[in-house]
Amino acid sequence: MLRRKPTRLELKLDDIEEFESIRKDLEARKKQKEDVEGVGTSDGEGAAGLSSDPKSREQMINDRIGYKPQLKSNNRTSQFGNFEF
Repeated sequence: MLRRKPTRLELKLDDIEEFESIRKDLEARKKQKEDVEGVGTSDGEGAAGLSSDPKSREQMINDRIGYKPQLKSNNRTSQFGNFEF
């Protein structure tokens, strides 16, 4: 296989203007999409979902799916049952 020298690309003013217009268009679409999503989560759960606390995230998920975890006690009756005769 023959090896050739890298081709030099020249950036023209038209290319820069086209890039800027596309970038502004994408930013406008992104902002509009965020505004639409922001209106949909006005019940307060959206702000709670952004917190980095894993307990609150886990609690939010449990509330959403209806799971209520029960604490396990570490005594003998919970492990083996009640052996009264």
